[in-house]
Amino acid sequence: MDGRVLAHAEARRPDLRWPLPTDFARRLQGRRVVGLRRRAKYILIDLDDAQSWLIHLGMSGRMLLSDGAEPAREPHDHVIVRTDDGCWVRFNDARRFGSMDLWPTGDVENHRLLSGIGPEPLGNAFSGASLSDALAGKRTPIKAALLDQRVVAGLGNIYVSEALFRSRISPKRMAMNVWGARADRLCAAIKAVLADAIVAGGSSLRDHRQVSGELGYFQHAFQVYDREGENCAHKGCPGSVQRIVQAGRSTFYCPKCQR
Repeated sequence: MDGRVLAHAEARRPDLRWPLPTDFARRLQGRRVVGLRRRAKYILIDLDDAQSWLIHLGMSGRMLLSDGAEPAREPHDHVIVRTDDGCWVRFNDARRFGSMDLWPTGDVENHRLLSGIGPEPLGNAFSGASLSDALAGKRTPIKAALLDQRVVAGLGNIYVSEALFRSRISPKRMAMNVWGARADRLCAAIKAVLADAIVAGGSSLRDHRQVSGELGYFQHAFQVYDREGENCAHKGCPGSVQRIVQAGRSTFYCPKCQR
């Protein structure tokens, strides 16, 4: 879409998780895309009128891309865009947990959904030292702290469990006690897990699909998530994977080697 004009835009309902902006489709139509980027779990499409189109896919939302004739419309195609080179982009979301907004590009970091979000885990600003600083004084389990978007942006339940396993840190450990060498190990593990997941196209457990419609494959490489009762994947460890619930979310870990 970068450089293309949004020749046609259509909103098939007035709301998703929240109401769409006033005159949403009219404000999109005719605009040229001048940039595509991401912040945390938000897609940011910068337009030539100094506005940015913010998109969050929610739990089940998908951006479906196709060329040529207009594709058959599906019941949950809520926003439809056609670019000037004939590419159709459909936002499909059965549960309507996704959201969209338009916001001045120069002020987008102050949008209520983006302000206060921590550093990108694959960015240069995220390091063992910055993680140590963010966790200092936090009297909460490290698992919960890593799911806090103010500590680090965009981490989900699966990848936090996998990163803690790789770094051999217990999800029960108090966040304020993860510093120095532990924080360095954890930071490296987070980056490695995310890089592996990107190569594999993500994890398809229920709703996730790649833009091509294909499943992701990282679920086949899980070392701990959803492997309750299986032997620990760390060589020489006699432990087995246990499942606990923390803040209403499933956590999988090996109590023998994660301390």
